[in-house]
Amino acid sequence: MTDPIPATPLAALLAALTRDGAAARWHGTVPPDWQQGRTAFGGLSAAMALHAARALEPELPPLRSAQVAFVGPIAGAVTVSAALLRRGRNAAFVAAEVSGEAGLGVRCTFVFMRALSQALTHERGSAPATAPPGPDDRVLRGGHPQVAFTRHFEFVDPPGQDDPAAWLRWARLAERDGLHPEVELMAIGDCLPPAALRLLGLGAPVSSMTWQLNLLDPAPATRDGWWLLRSTTDHARDGASSQRMAIWAADGRAVAEQVQSVAVFG
Repeated sequence: MTDPIPATPLAALLAALTRDGAAARWHGTVPPDWQQGRTAFGGLSAAMALHAARALEPELPPLRSAQVAFVGPIAGAVTVSAALLRRGRNAAFVAAEVSGEAGLGVRCTFVFMRALSQALTHERGSAPATAPPGPDDRVLRGGHPQVAFTRHFEFVDPPGQDDPAAWLRWARLAERDGLHPEVELMAIGDCLPPAALRLLGLGAPVSSMTWQLNLLDPAPATRDGWWLLRSTTDHARDGASSQRMAIWAADGRAVAEQVQSVAVFG
């Protein structure tokens, strides 16, 4: 069956953003295929904000941390703005926002920092023991009409998942060409359903409120586009859930740690 909604690759969507003269504002559109219910997919909104942040300030060091607040729904025509908060010898802080017809949708603070002399090396834990997807694995793509953005992702579910409050999935963008590695990772980092849905059921209404991503690798890369994602609900009560998330490359290298707060309406 032919998909009635044409798909727009992320790189094409970002390339279509037009700058408002010399101002630190860009205008564009969130097409229906990047929607998540009545708003844009959160990973897309954060990726658009990061794209603007990198376009604002030349020769930024690697991204090390992103703080994202999902303030309100955005769809259709959007404006992305960015502002340099501070640039020091080692680090730069850049704020970025994505707004739509209903007002502010997403507010981000990005921290870019150059590598420093290695005074400390410490790691805890390791990647789950699961092999990257192979040619015979069943690849999932697309999903419920209310989560249209999933058509841009491919997923493989490892066997033996027995934690009822956690997701573990291999994921990759189906169209990855032309993307900055950090922008790709921002989109990947938020592509799993909230882990609370494992307890509630996939039809329950939920909404991400805040999200922090800390990059552990200044040059994230993986094999064949596959990233291993894990999301675990630690605590849920009174309509709010707190979840921890992690990303590993295909070779088991830790790439990012995350935490997210989720509103649970069901």
